[in-house]
Amino acid sequence: MSTEAKKQIIDVGDGAAIPRKSDRGLFTAWRIAFFGAIGTIAYLVWSRPDPYLNIIKFVPDGIAVTFQVTLGAILLAIVIGLITGLGRISKNRFFNGVASLYVEVIRGIPLLVQIFYIYYALGTIVKVPAILSAIIAMAVCYGAYMGEVVRAGIESIAKGQREAALSLGMNGRQTMIHVILPQAVKVILPPVGNEFIALLKDSSLVSIIAVADLLRRGREYASESFTYFETYTVIALIYLIITLFFSKIIGVMEERVSVNK
Repeated sequence: MSTEAKKQIIDVGDGAAIPRKSDRGLFTAWRIAFFGAIGTIAYLVWSRPDPYLNIIKFVPDGIAVTFQVTLGAILLAIVIGLITGLGRISKNRFFNGVASLYVEVIRGIPLLVQIFYIYYALGTIVKVPAILSAIIAMAVCYGAYMGEVVRAGIESIAKGQREAALSLGMNGRQTMIHVILPQAVKVILPPVGNEFIALLKDSSLVSIIAVADLLRRGREYASESFTYFETYTVIALIYLIITLFFSKIIGVMEERVSVNK
């Protein structure tokens, strides 16, 4: 991989730290943060069941909605990112121009504005449910970043791989599907994992359009009980546990991919 390609992939990542092999040990930062958060919630519930246990019982629906929005958006963003990445390296000027314009426009508009635009502005023309609007807005936003990840990953593959495939009689499409993309997937997996974690955290923004995610459920409980400190402490700890859990899974996936290289 070229130095420039490595820099591009690192620059587009924006998420929690992914555990590496060097992080293994009894008292790693990940273990301290993860088990510390779980222990803190357990202690709070044990020491003050009211309100902490009541908060825990109130938010599970919000956790399910947060997962629904995150998984729906990341799957759609990967598809958009793949198409955009291929467009960015395409020699077809129209395809390349459309993909480049999409990346430039979307990356220049804050995610919160995009959520408002799709739900409220486009909602005056076509009424779309709030949760679907949230998934579309986040997928469109992160699709632009995924496109740059895919582009950098494909461009990091040595040109000799393409030339060797073409010399064996493969056409351009077969070379991309059977030679380039399988190698590029191993390269782009770490930044895609970072984007997933970042998207999971940014999913809290959708609470502003009345999607009953984890943060929205917390706001509802806090406004009814006036226990703002206790509620947002629990919400922050739950977000921390979820993001650390998935960062660990992504770290394991990276290790397995690196072993198979």
